[in-house]
Amino acid sequence: MAWPARSAAAFRGAALTVVAVSVLLVTGCSGPPVLVPVATPSPTARPAGDSGPPVTVAFSPLRGTRLEEPAAPHPSIAVKIDNHEEARPQIALNRSDIAFEELVEGGLTRYLVVWHSDVPESVGPVRSVRPMDPDIASPFGGIMSYSGGQEQFVEMMMATPLVNIVFDFDDTGLFERADERPSPHDVILAAAEAVSRNASLAPPPVQFSYGTRDPLAAPALAATPTSRIDLVFSEARFPSWEWDATSGAWLRSQEGAPDSEASGDRVRATNVVTLRVGIDWSYGEVPRTVMVGSGEAWASVAGRTVHGTWTKDAAAAPIVLTADDGSRIRLAPGNTWVELVPDEGSATFVP
Repeated sequence: MAWPARSAAAFRGAALTVVAVSVLLVTGCSGPPVLVPVATPSPTARPAGDSGPPVTVAFSPLRGTRLEEPAAPHPSIAVKIDNHEEARPQIALNRSDIAFEELVEGGLTRYLVVWHSDVPESVGPVRSVRPMDPDIASPFGGIMSYSGGQEQFVEMMMATPLVNIVFDFDDTGLFERADERPSPHDVILAAAEAVSRNASLAPPPVQFSYGTRDPLAAPALAATPTSRIDLVFSEARFPSWEWDATSGAWLRSQEGAPDSEASGDRVRATNVVTLRVGIDWSYGEVPRTVMVGSGEAWASVAGRTVHGTWTKDAAAAPIVLTADDGSRIRLAPGNTWVELVPDEGSATFVP
């Protein structure tokens, strides 16, 4: 049965109810600042001998970066982004907070990209939803946008509490086709406008823990120097990341060629998190990345890589990263790419 042409508003899920996250940095405390999710605000405190008022510092929940002047609360927007060769270069990847790369049919990969700290005017190209996307997007709350998909996969996404904004059903002008791009790799979303129309939704909860710019330096973590990350999803998709100390970022390549976004800038990340994941083939040729469970994990930050495990207890639960010594893995403040590498693939970390 084909989906009827109806407005995006008619297909919206109920707004996700999320407890607001407050992050407080108390002046005078020793040790690095750490961003962690908390259910309710904690009272600030003053260091000994300080008679002034307590200081509250706001952080971006999905980047861990300090906000000098916090903006009005607004939701995040997750968008299914194409990674076909004809879809490149993608728009505004470097302005995202967290990007997930996942295996899809034919050995290709697609992205589920989340913007919150810096929502661009336009993002894309937007493509169709896959069966693992509800489990990836649900922890963020807010908005999920995609171009359509198999009926069963659209139903799965519609069943989440997220607001669904779907190209196939939209009659509100949030999407357009870019004349300079070949179809079907030409659907562009007005992301900032989509967020503006849903500004009453809650902001996203914190997903990862954050520390200093070099959070893996502690000897107990046994992090190893890393200059390059080589990943294999399939024979058709083998991205890599190179550490660039000058810019303080990991620089991305795909299939051996530098990967750039539409701005002309090299795709980059402050943190690269690699998760070894199982694949469920019960949907025929469409692989479903198994996101609820646990597995092997690596976090690569500031030219180092630490080994550990990942766990995700439920569809709406965040991914938790734990180092081999039992401590929580902390990332550096900045954007993060999460590489969902299948068990049949590989991850190599070159010193």
